[in-house]
Amino acid sequence: MAESRLIGDYPVIGIRPTIDGRRGPLKVRESLEEQTMGMAKAAAKLFTENLRYSNGEPVKVVIADTTIGRVAEAAACADQFRKAGVDITLTVTPCWCYGSETMDMDKNTIKGVWGFNGTERPGAVYLAAVLAGHAQKGLPAFGIYGHDVQNADDTDIPCDVKEKLLRFGRAAVAAATMRGKSYLQIGSICMGIAGSIINVEFFEEYLGMRVESVDEVEIIRRMTENIYDEEEYKKALAWTKEKCKEGFDKNPEEAQKSPEEKEKDWEFVVKMMCIIKDLMNGNKNLPKGCEEESVGHNAIAAGFQGQRQWTDFYPNCDFPEALLNSSFDWNGAREPYILATENDTLNGVGMLFSKLLTNTAQIFADVRTYWSPEAVKKATGYELEGVAKESGGFIHLINSGAACLDACGEVKDENGNGVIKPFWEVTENDIEACLKATTWNAADQGYFRGGGYSSRFLTRAEMPCTMIRLNIVKGLGPVLQIAEGWTVNLPDEVSDKLWKRTDYTWPCTWFAPRTTGKGAFTTAYDVMNNWGANHGAISYGHIGADLITLCSILRIPVCMHNVPEEQIFRPASWNAFGMDKEGADYRACEAYGPLYR
Repeated sequence: MAESRLIGDYPVIGIRPTIDGRRGPLKVRESLEEQTMGMAKAAAKLFTENLRYSNGEPVKVVIADTTIGRVAEAAACADQFRKAGVDITLTVTPCWCYGSETMDMDKNTIKGVWGFNGTERPGAVYLAAVLAGHAQKGLPAFGIYGHDVQNADDTDIPCDVKEKLLRFGRAAVAAATMRGKSYLQIGSICMGIAGSIINVEFFEEYLGMRVESVDEVEIIRRMTENIYDEEEYKKALAWTKEKCKEGFDKNPEEAQKSPEEKEKDWEFVVKMMCIIKDLMNGNKNLPKGCEEESVGHNAIAAGFQGQRQWTDFYPNCDFPEALLNSSFDWNGAREPYILATENDTLNGVGMLFSKLLTNTAQIFADVRTYWSPEAVKKATGYELEGVAKESGGFIHLINSGAACLDACGEVKDENGNGVIKPFWEVTENDIEACLKATTWNAADQGYFRGGGYSSRFLTRAEMPCTMIRLNIVKGLGPVLQIAEGWTVNLPDEVSDKLWKRTDYTWPCTWFAPRTTGKGAFTTAYDVMNNWGANHGAISYGHIGADLITLCSILRIPVCMHNVPEEQIFRPASWNAFGMDKEGADYRACEAYGPLYR
């Protein structure tokens, strides 16, 4: 796979096989050793075969050297795990164990407990007892218990248990991956957008991250003083000229730049992309004497202010944003970056959450317009069909270039369905398909007086996707909104008529949320009307349940979602905070407080 761009090891999952500590003439403990360690090995195999870090490597799992029957073995396991860099623990058992003696007492680990559902030994009794201990000690843990009784010698993990184990694993790895990394804001507040007013306490206390800031002038300094990798820049520029098609210029003729000026803009935006990568993660190939600049800011995500101080004078950042957020560049397929347009830090975090859960490129977009069936028919004569009709309309997602090119929907799976793949599955044909579907149009001089280019494509596929938004509310703190749904593949002539009502040179995606007929999900209109900000972060796939689990780890309540109740998985102690799941989520998050406070 790919070398990690970040400083610090990826999180490790530690499996803790706990066991009945009683020995004696009937050899209680001895009779359970093989089954208990077998559960641990089965869980480890499930994780390593199904979970990957964002660079594509399988998640690392370690198993305790021995089963854990008494406190001395729990201490030995804790010492082993500290040395192995374990951030996440899963305790497994088929039997009764001594709860407070065998439980994970490290307040800094993310915890799950799997109790085997079998009648021969009371694994469920231990699960209930140890979860009560976790709740009493203020150490939330996820409880995992299969629906159906199994035989003692059954080594298969039931499907419902697998689903919970993997949901816990994905969310825990995502949460722990952010720990100790940076958000880099290049610039600061953009046009009064609240999300670009960075909240340092949120990053530090909820995500365990630090905030790094550089002024946008640093890009100009590096350009002026040649503080960039000249060889990479030449390669990038040659690739861009060959692969990135220039589209039409919508500006009035008198406002259009000359061919020579446009050529300079291409050189500028390609160089800007190289420099932003260097600012995020460093570059050992910078010129001699630039050792300070070569180390970067260890940024797992970043944002670029742009408007207006920058874009009134310099070419915009649409090209760097769109390509960095994509699964490829001039070096071929590679791990996508997270770069938020307009330095919307909260939307950047939303993109980061979904990227870490799916390992796929993310879409940054304005939540621009709701189109009702009646409005669509009036404007185009077209009667909505499929998911758009079922949702009572759709929402226009569009922004000036920040969406990953993968969002065009031209990459297909083996059945011909539009998909967004993890980068390690992206082929040269996939890259060519995305580039062929995209043009780079001269920037709108009304928005961007300094010029530049905006990516332009139409999402021509019906793909499952999840739109989210993180908001911060004074007196409450951070909350997350989740809307699962589908991209809508409208006929081209219908798309054209609606698209031309706004900016026809920006990437265009139509989105139909899955509606429920009540509350914020009565219709697509109600989703739009209840959305908490002007931007949304959109990920391939229906991942709302994973996001809910991740948010519970981070103590961020979910204020709006359309995830089926049976998929919701939070720590067991959340059940003690009331019978309504969403109200309990708020109360539990408030009681436990931010993970790193």
